[in-house]
Amino acid sequence: MKNLGYYNGEFDEIEKVKIPMSDRVCFFGDGVYDATYTKNYKIFALDEHVDRFFNSAKLLDINISISKEELKLLLSNLVKKMDTDENFVYFQATRSTQSVREHVFSKEDRANIWVNVYHKKIADLNKRVKLITLDDTRFLHCNIKTLNLIPSVMASKNAKDLGCDEAVFHRNGRVTECAHSNVHIIKDGILKTAPTDNLILPGIARAHIIRACKTLKIPVIERPFSLEELYFADEVIISSAGQLCLSASEIDKVKVGGRAQGIFKTLQDYLLNEFNEQTKKE
Repeated sequence: MKNLGYYNGEFDEIEKVKIPMSDRVCFFGDGVYDATYTKNYKIFALDEHVDRFFNSAKLLDINISISKEELKLLLSNLVKKMDTDENFVYFQATRSTQSVREHVFSKEDRANIWVNVYHKKIADLNKRVKLITLDDTRFLHCNIKTLNLIPSVMASKNAKDLGCDEAVFHRNGRVTECAHSNVHIIKDGILKTAPTDNLILPGIARAHIIRACKTLKIPVIERPFSLEELYFADEVIISSAGQLCLSASEIDKVKVGGRAQGIFKTLQDYLLNEFNEQTKKE
């Protein structure tokens, strides 16, 4: 297939899959999601993405009626139906369907399982990105990967309109994360990244960066950092499932970074090699 959609046991091309209007996602955006990439029909960091998916569901009392192993098998089987081996795999659970729109839900309601798979490669890691900064107006549960993404959608549109690639959120000067990625800095040979509290998503790529730094003997500090530290960092890095590790060249039209390219390139090469190793042909 050129692309694929799945909903509660039925699959077809995405455009042909039908979703009931009574799914609570239509009324409340009531659900959680996760996403990753494939190469050679192998899903990268599948265990970690499925674990985070189930954790997000647990935090919202969403009852996923299949096991982690059943979900991993489902995703792997759907990927094999694609015409191309490099794909974006998106999966979500919406709380339930209900005949009448009502805010209250039952914990016994069974979640609806959705999957989308379509051809898309990870980002070109040679690209340096341009960023803007914006006030973080999202709610206080950013650690849950929910479907309520309107602030991130509008921030991404704002960045695109200004000729930029991503928006960096901050709360009263504290940098949190980006509209659809985590953000980190390198200063004086140390990687600094925000702690995984309720203000940021615990990114899978973020975790891989921290593990890579430990292997490469690059010191890591997990603590909040400020906008001022962001502007004056030796390197500014964004990370996500599809971007792995990219450096920024500009923030709010001011040139940044470029002063620790050796450390950054070593880290980036390590992460790309890890991706290729986990998705190589057997």
